[in-house]
Amino acid sequence: MARSITSMKKKSYTRYSDAYRQEALALADRIGVAAAARELGMHTSQLYQWRSKAQLQQDTSEREQSLAEENARLKRQLAEANEELAITKKAAVYFARRLK
Repeated sequence: MARSITSMKKKSYTRYSDAYRQEALALADRIGVAAAARELGMHTSQLYQWRSKAQLQQDTSEREQSLAEENARLKRQLAEANEELAITKKAAVYFARRLK
């Protein structure tokens, strides 16, 4: 018994550039998502999806920025603590020699 293989049609998807997406989102902010989708000839769900991804990306970059600032602050604090420790060790060695 032989099987017949049917070919599946591939859906063609339109790839939009980042600049186009940003302009579409700016338009959606100005005139509303539904009106912008009608004007651009796309589904409103596509604009909502782009908006949520853009917000997530912005939230992530803000979080990364705050973590980078905290990391820099902690590095400075660690360097100061290491310097204080080195001074304390030198003082301990100096006074230990004087006691002998």
